Amino acid sequence: LFSQAGVLSAEGRCRPFDRDASGFVPGEGAGAVVLKPLSRAAADGDRILGVIRGSAVNNDGGALSGMAPSPAGQRDVLRRAYASSGVDPATVTYVEAHAAGTPIGDPIEVRSLAHLFAGRPPGSCGIGSVKSNIGHLFHAAGAASLIKVLLALEHGEIPPTAGCERVDERIGFERTPLYPVLSPRRWDPAPGAPRRAGIDGFGIGGTNCHLIGEEAPRPP
Repeated sequence: LFSQAGVLSAEGRCRPFDRDASGFVPGEGAGAVVLKPLSRAAADGDRILGVIRGSAVNNDGGALSGMAPSPAGQRDVLRRAYASSGVDPATVTYVEAHAAGTPIGDPIEVRSLAHLFAGRPPGSCGIGSVKSNIGHLFHAAGAASLIKVLLALEHGEIPPTAGCERVDERIGFERTPLYPVLSPRRWDPAPGAPRRAGIDGFGIGGTNCHLIGEEAPRPP
């Protein structure tokens, strides 16, 4: 199915945002996180790795194709996630993208995020994809993205997207607030806000998900 759809990488490498991106690389894996209300976790003395501020899910029916959800569906889920959580998108300084390394899907995702972040200065929000490290884990892909963000929050550093060596100029990052993270970078928060990230996850058939995570409050 994936071969016939033309979405598998021709060279066996996942290259999100790269000019030579030709498709994704299937992977296998699982991920697990423990979720608790923040007040309960604090009362129990747990080591809190991060806080989920909000999320949203929709389904646009795969308007373009099963492999490329529509820009309208992505914009809608982003709008809903930030409206329901009360988080200002201007305080997000990193996005863990779905970005599977497909020449159609990645640009659509970047443009949808750029629409959400309109008005922000260029280079004010990093973007990356763990799929360049471990491939597309399908059902576990979103868990992998969340775990990567939690680790980045813990270390205060954003790791690079391994497969991006020559940024695809057709995406037009310079016209957006987003920039691909190509080397390890210290994760600086927006003024007056904690370190905060958006996490994208898209499913075959038109399901779009966006989750907003941030660093845990410092214990006294």
